Amino acid sequence: MSENNKEKEVIISVKNVSKSFQGRKIIDNVSLDIYSSETFVIMGCSGSGKSTLLRLMTGVIQPDEGSVIIKGKDITEISDKALDEVRRSFGMLFQYSALLDSLTVEENVSLPLKEHTKLAEDIIRIIVKMKLSLVGLRGYEAYYPSQISGGMRKRVGLARAIAMDPAIVFYDEPTSGLDPVVGGVIDKLIKDLSAKLLITSVVVTHDMQSVFNIADRVAMIHKGKVIATGETDQIKNTTNPYVQQFINGKPNGPIDLFKEDIGIKEALDL
Repeated sequence: MSENNKEKEVIISVKNVSKSFQGRKIIDNVSLDIYSSETFVIMGCSGSGKSTLLRLMTGVIQPDEGSVIIKGKDITEISDKALDEVRRSFGMLFQYSALLDSLTVEENVSLPLKEHTKLAEDIIRIIVKMKLSLVGLRGYEAYYPSQISGGMRKRVGLARAIAMDPAIVFYDEPTSGLDPVVGGVIDKLIKDLSAKLLITSVVVTHDMQSVFNIADRVAMIHKGKVIATGETDQIKNTTNPYVQQFINGKPNGPIDLFKEDIGIKEALDL
């Protein structure tokens, strides 16, 4: 840990966490510290365990071993009610936005405010307009998700994620399915909102352009283990052959999907 990092507040601490499904260890003794107000990116190949790690950090699933401490509370040991309280301190942008098609943009963004607060309708409406302004969508309140583009739906999802003024926002593949220009817009929003609102951003992605656009620090996960952690320049310049193969998109190297990904082998056998 650098001297600068020693001075920072640890807002999320993952300690010796493991998780198995059907006898297969998906997360293997992972430990990470994430600092307040930084953008921390978790990258890795499909099936590496990065999405499972995100689910563990958000309390969606519980680890078999280890602990996940968020803002000083171990979410693996607290009650469901206490976990709900912790969850109110963070927002989530899902891979496919997870908007409700039957609700307007305004109604989608207002959902957490209506569910978790007792604010009056007119106050909620003002807050929603403010959040939509932050993501460049003021004036789209009455639109339905089917009436706007994929990139705009991502931005609506982001407005909803920050509706409760969270300390932490988790992002699951935020640029997935977007063209490079729209993906760049989402990257810029993540950076700008983190800076303006002092949000800690935890981003799971395999989009290398996005990684180097937004990250303060990066961890690479492979076969359920964290194999490298560092600032972006450290990751770019690492001699770790797994990291170099991944960030440069080389088909040949120590990562051999034909040996490691059963799904690919099965598909080729069909």
